[in-house]
Amino acid sequence: MLAKELLLATAFVVPIVIFHLTGLALLLRALKSHSKVFRRLRILPLTLLLTVTLGIIALHTVEIWLYAGMYLSLGVFETLEESVYFSTVTFSSLGYGDVVLPTQWRVLGAIECPVGIIMLGISTAFLISVLTRFRLLGHDWLSGEEHGGNHPQN
Repeated sequence: MLAKELLLATAFVVPIVIFHLTGLALLLRALKSHSKVFRRLRILPLTLLLTVTLGIIALHTVEIWLYAGMYLSLGVFETLEESVYFSTVTFSSLGYGDVVLPTQWRVLGAIECPVGIIMLGISTAFLISVLTRFRLLGHDWLSGEEHGGNHPQN
């Protein structure tokens, strides 16, 4: 049974990672393709940051729901609420322990945790990269001033 569980967990990790990285690539492409338009329209960098943040939250939400759907389809939990709750707390941490998996599925849940933490870490790095990129594009976050070219501020 452990081999089947590990195989299922591994098979589920691959599409989750591909989905996440594709989503981040699409967000980056959208930012790049619209950066000149945004600058011309003088849209606040905060608006762009909000868009990226909401995009990242949407990615994580879909990933959590995919795991919850898997638990539900395997019959691990009886209700959607229980599946979503367990997946959310497991994806973002090791869980609270108030809802636990049956013994035969423990490894599956244990693998969701590092996957979620890694996806959250990649998203955090992406967000920091976007913040850095805004600064290199000439946005001064504190004063609201714009500077030309690719000159970083002090």
